[in-house]
Amino acid sequence: MKILVLNCGSSSLKFQLINMDNNERMAKGNFERIGGMKTTLKLNVNGKKEELVHIARDYDEAISFVLEVLLKPEYNLINSLDEISAVGHRIVHGGEMFSDSVLIDEKVIEEIEKCIDIAPLHNPAGVAGIKAAKNALPNVPMVAVFDTAFHQTMPAKAYIYQIPYRYYASYKIRKYGFHGTSHKYVAERVAEIKGRKNLKIINCHLGQGASICAIKDGESIDTSMGLTPLAGIPMATRCGDIDPAIIPYIMKKDNLQPEDIEEILNKQAGAWGVSGVSSDYRDIEDGYNMKDSRSMLALDSQAYKIAQYIGQYAISLGGLDVLTFAGGVGENGVETRERVCKYLEPFGVKLDKDLNNVKGKERKISTEESKVEIYIIPTNEELMIAKETEKIIK
Repeated sequence: MKILVLNCGSSSLKFQLINMDNNERMAKGNFERIGGMKTTLKLNVNGKKEELVHIARDYDEAISFVLEVLLKPEYNLINSLDEISAVGHRIVHGGEMFSDSVLIDEKVIEEIEKCIDIAPLHNPAGVAGIKAAKNALPNVPMVAVFDTAFHQTMPAKAYIYQIPYRYYASYKIRKYGFHGTSHKYVAERVAEIKGRKNLKIINCHLGQGASICAIKDGESIDTSMGLTPLAGIPMATRCGDIDPAIIPYIMKKDNLQPEDIEEILNKQAGAWGVSGVSSDYRDIEDGYNMKDSRSMLALDSQAYKIAQYIGQYAISLGGLDVLTFAGGVGENGVETRERVCKYLEPFGVKLDKDLNNVKGKERKISTEESKVEIYIIPTNEELMIAKETEKIIK
C-alpha cells in the first residue's frame, strides 16, 4: 500500500509518498512560493535531490504537478495513480469536533472551515489542499489527521482558561495544543523501546515552532501551546507566554492595530526578537558561542522556560519516567539539550555529555544514575500521518 501525505501551508506544499508495506519513504518534496512566478519543487527521491521549476498558481496546479512527477518513469515510484491507495492530509486545527483522524467528506470539510477563525493561517490552506487533491484523485479516499486531536484527552482543568466562561461556551476559547502528531509518534516510539505503555513522558518538540507535552499512559494530559500555536515556550519568532496586559499597552504606545500586534508576536518575537541576530537557531547559537550578550540571553531564557515547563508537567504527571527531545532543534541541538537538563539536575536528572554529543540520531542520552531516562527521538510526523490514514481506510 502506498499513501501520499500532504501538508499544505499558506504558500507551500510538502508531500511524501510512503510505502506502508515497509514504512519506507519513497519520495518527498516541498513546493515553495505557490501563487508566485518563481515556484520551485525541491524533490528528494531515494536520497537523490533536485529542484524543478514549475509555475503553480494554486494548489490544484501544484498537486497536479506533484502527481506528474511521481509518475515519471525515471523515478520508478508508481506506474499509475491507481497505486496511490489513500491521501493523508495534515490539518492544524480540528477544534473540539475531532478527537481522532477521520475519513474526509463534505461534513468534515465544513467542520474544518468552522475552525478558520481560530487558525486563520493554517486551516484555509488545509481545506484548499483537500479540495485540490479531491479534484486530482476523485476516487481515492482522503483522511484528515489533526494536530489538535491527540490533545483532546486533556482534562477540563488543563484546557480551560480563567476568563468568563461565556467565551468558552460561545466561541470555544480554550487550550487546544498542537504538534499532536509528533507528540503521539514519540509516545508510541518510547512505548516500543520500553516495552510498555504505562509511562509518564514529557516530550519537548523543539523547532521553529515548539511545544512541550505531558503524556501519561500514551495520552496527552497537558501541553504548552494554547488556543493557537503562539502560547507556551518562546520559539524562533513567536513570543510564547507573556503577560496579556503587554498587548494593549504596546498597542496604545505604538498606535497599533490587532493585525500589527499579531505580526509582532508571531513573526518578530521569540529568539529572533531578543537576539536580533536571526530566526535560525544555528545563527543564534553561533552568536552564543561568540559571547554575544543578546544571543546568550535569548537561548538561556528559552532553556530556563523549557525547564520550568518540564518541572510543571512532572507535577501534572505525578512523576516522570522519560524525558524526550524531538523536532529540528530537539534532535540536533546538542547545546540546547545540555542547557535544559542542567536546570533539572537538582531533581536527579543527569545528562551524559558524551552520549548527548550527537545530532539527529535516536539514542538514550542519560547516565545510568539518572532518575529519569532521557532520549533523543527523531520525530516522523509524515509516517504517523500515513499510519493514521492506513488505520482509517482499513
